[in-house]
Amino acid sequence: MSLRVYGDSISGNCLKVKWVADFLGIPYVWTETSVVNAETRTPEFLTLNPAGQVPMIILEDGRPLAQSNAIIGWMARDSVLVPADPYDHARMMEWLFWEQYSHEPYVAVARFHMHYMGKTREEIGERIYERGAAALKRMDDALQGGGFLVGQAVSLADVALVAYTRVAHEGGFDLSDYPAVTAWVARVEAALGIV
Repeated sequence: MSLRVYGDSISGNCLKVKWVADFLGIPYVWTETSVVNAETRTPEFLTLNPAGQVPMIILEDGRPLAQSNAIIGWMARDSVLVPADPYDHARMMEWLFWEQYSHEPYVAVARFHMHYMGKTREEIGERIYERGAAALKRMDDALQGGGFLVGQAVSLADVALVAYTRVAHEGGFDLSDYPAVTAWVARVEAALGIV
């Protein structure tokens, strides 16, 4: 049995899993699971993941694992995507936690509502845009020296944060305001082979 990935191709959180698997050469079977069509809310899916969210993977032994950063952490353990230095490893984790708390709830949410639900910026609310801009500014400041979020090698921190940053314009954010972020997106895409 291969690793099975339940994911929605419009979701950056799901694409993180795909990119890590592809980069590391981990074989998997992708099961497209649409959030917009409520496919994560069916009784069959909720039996596998009571949280009703994607991504979710089913390990080869049948155990489920959910939450994008937990999944990519499991997949990339002992790989080049996880810094060997304990401090750099902790910094990578810091970015992973920050991404889910201070970046994704604003940049990704604005994108989903604008790009997929057809809402205007006014309907989404200015607070989302203020917080999203603050997140992008923090990243831009951190990336002033070039390289990646943790040192000079791509890590899971970059995978996690590039997922929604690279499509932030679909949510009404102008990445030209963040030149260090724009250059970093290109470096991460090249390093991971993201098209």
